[in-house]
Amino acid sequence: MSESKPRVLVVGGGISGLVAAYDLSRSGAQVVVAESSERLGGKLYADEIAGVPVDLGAESMLARRPEAVQLAREVGLAEELQPPAIAQAALWTRGRLRPMPRGHIMGVPGDLGPLSASGVISAAGLARLPLDHVLPRTPVGDDVAIGEYVAARLGHEVVDRLVEPLLGGVYAGNAYRISMRAAVPQLFEAVAQGGRSLIEGVRQAQRRAAAAAPQDGPVFMGIRGGVGRLPLAVADACRAAGTRILDRTAMRELKRTPRGWQAVVDGPDGRTLLDVDAVVLAAPAPVASRLLSAESPAAAAELASVEYASVALVTMAFRRRDLLNLPNSSGFLVPPVEGRTVKASTFASRKWGWIRDASPDTVVLRTSVGRHGEEHHLEREDTDLVRLSREDLSAAIGLTAAPVAARVTRWDSGLPQYPVGHLQRVARIREHVAKLPGLVVCGAAYDGVGIPACIAGAREAARYLSQQPGTLERPASGGARE
Repeated sequence: MSESKPRVLVVGGGISGLVAAYDLSRSGAQVVVAESSERLGGKLYADEIAGVPVDLGAESMLARRPEAVQLAREVGLAEELQPPAIAQAALWTRGRLRPMPRGHIMGVPGDLGPLSASGVISAAGLARLPLDHVLPRTPVGDDVAIGEYVAARLGHEVVDRLVEPLLGGVYAGNAYRISMRAAVPQLFEAVAQGGRSLIEGVRQAQRRAAAAAPQDGPVFMGIRGGVGRLPLAVADACRAAGTRILDRTAMRELKRTPRGWQAVVDGPDGRTLLDVDAVVLAAPAPVASRLLSAESPAAAAELASVEYASVALVTMAFRRRDLLNLPNSSGFLVPPVEGRTVKASTFASRKWGWIRDASPDTVVLRTSVGRHGEEHHLEREDTDLVRLSREDLSAAIGLTAAPVAARVTRWDSGLPQYPVGHLQRVARIREHVAKLPGLVVCGAAYDGVGIPACIAGAREAARYLSQQPGTLERPASGGARE
């Protein structure tokens, strides 16, 4: 590495690490990205099935947060951005597919008309809702589990049949453990500052959001060819700015030196040492914990306590003539109380026009399996997951055809969990890390698991390092290090 520029090591080649590297390289640093696997992009993974391009990881980006769409435009994908062709999803509950009620925040209703018409909640469950307006205020304190709070105000049916499947689609977690403050901050703010009624709090939050930024555009956005193209485009932009990207390169040890940091690295050419001025830890919490165990046992202990959920995606391609009666929606979510194997299914060829156009004679469907604390299904062989997915699809939409191709993508420990107290834990981690000059952490384990949140966290990490006094400053002479 050149001695004329500050040197930064980024640990992790997912979207967070690549974005941090992109920003740091453009600010004048000389950056090395080390990724332990053979593939960049982390949970963003574009590939193909039966010759059709598909995403085998996350498939869409929240468009009402600007970070992901803005980044795609920065790295040359502006013309490839594409909203869903169909945005309306369903719930498979109470014996059939039912339309997802509108007028809610993460399943918590503000408009009871669509909820009543959907049939998602029983007559008894609907009769329970008006109690929200007369019950005493339910305290939230510093934080509260979203399921616990909503059940106290609106009853367990709303949690079990609405909140659970929606939160499960994001975190693969349990609503009765997930932090409202971390996962749905606008809802937490509404109930913390509002009156006693949760339903009215949702309505007020929706009115404030509409007044602050009219929501005329699409809620979600995809990329033609797959969202998995985004990290690869960022990697290309990094290389163009001079970043070295090393795959199959694992961090074995990280330690402070008088002038910065030294990493012990195992790569294709054996074990080497990297001396750098600063480090961005954009790896999952267990990896970050291991690497910080010597320099910050307190941060390592906090990171080790972060729990993860494992999930598997089953992607299947069918002949179009075998699926002529596929429902005209983007797919469906499944409440855990239904006891099914799949927790969701995406009708990918319906949802994304670019998948449909790539092969008009092929229909791509995918299912999601696995949830925190309920990963026993993932112990099955790939063929069993395909079979179980087909059985659930048969019951849900009458699917009887056999796929012409199927792929199972496993994301072991793929989704960090955000239980009550998560934000306080993140604050403690950052407090400990801040005592180590030239070190910063970012990624899905901290400020949000969505793509825009990861990008925002990475850019903040790069900005933090750039502004840390002395960290990325080099001697005017560009002389060698002592």
